[in-house]
Amino acid sequence: MSRPITRMPANDPAPPTARRPALLLAVAAGLCWACAFAALVSAGLDASMPVLAPLRIIFYLLILLAGLLTFVPFQRRLHLPGLALEGIAGSFLLLYTLAFVPPPTAWLLSAPDAPVYVILALALFWTVSATILPLVYAVGARTFRQRARQYDLRRARRQSHEVGTLVALCSILAGLRVLTPIAVLLLALIIAVAELLFLSFVEAEAI
Repeated sequence: MSRPITRMPANDPAPPTARRPALLLAVAAGLCWACAFAALVSAGLDASMPVLAPLRIIFYLLILLAGLLTFVPFQRRLHLPGLALEGIAGSFLLLYTLAFVPPPTAWLLSAPDAPVYVILALALFWTVSATILPLVYAVGARTFRQRARQYDLRRARRQSHEVGTLVALCSILAGLRVLTPIAVLLLALIIAVAELLFLSFVEAEAI
């Protein structure tokens, strides 16, 4: 006797009750980011403010909460370990630097300003890498034909780090006063060639 054929359900849209928590999290994250950037622009934050000043503590909490509401859902939904830690640390360091670290007045190789450039480059690397990782992972899942490549977390993380490296190197070039479109294009070309070599010679991580 033949067995009944069980058809897998098509990619039906999620019911409204399933989408509601994600929507609420997105709205809450957006409000936190908006409040944090509003405080950064208009609240008069600077290095002279006491460490335990109420406005400063509120700013810290807004950044941390925004990072948690943004990166933790992506890490849990896409199973990307380390995404939340990298994203929260990077965004906190970036906004802290913009708010409380005096901007450099000389170029990168000037001793007093060199640490500021290094901290800014590190913050940009972490923030951009964590922000782009879910997109890189999703695009790879649709672009590559081999299943091992589609869901290769090591590949997605490497590619997101390459984008973060490009942005960080651009900030370094700006600190050296040599940031030009040609320099950015050459950096992007070098990173793209390196990634093609990785894809050619590095095996996909087993699922």
